[in-house]
Amino acid sequence: MSADSEQRTIRCLIAKVGLDGHDRGAHVISRAFRDAGFEVIYSGLHRAPDEIIQATVQEDVDVLGISILSGAHNTLVPKVMDGLEEYGALDDTLVIVGGIIPEEDRPGLLEEGVDAIFGPGTPMQETIDFVKENAPERA
Repeated sequence: MSADSEQRTIRCLIAKVGLDGHDRGAHVISRAFRDAGFEVIYSGLHRAPDEIIQATVQEDVDVLGISILSGAHNTLVPKVMDGLEEYGALDDTLVIVGGIIPEEDRPGLLEEGVDAIFGPGTPMQETIDFVKENAPERA
């Protein structure tokens, strides 16, 4: 058996939280992740933080990708992070955020536990490689 055939499939939830109706980036990254061999679940638009938390826990995903362009990242992302921590899912979930996140807001999100932030123009392969290198190991 080759190393590639032994490699597990990484499960990802791509989430659109809040009232943000711009989903092109979420669709693009979902397709890129799928093409990279990841299993991808897309939340759809206008999801409340609690819905994202529940989906993350119930689907037992390895990676939660939050796509947000509305400017509400400093309010919504911490709510998701708190909920994941409350359910004991934060330590075994890689959380990445994509979208328009001003440089001055990034340190606060990283302090909340976000593992990486990818802005517009980030090469898809960079994001894919980050996920492959950092997705939690599962038994």
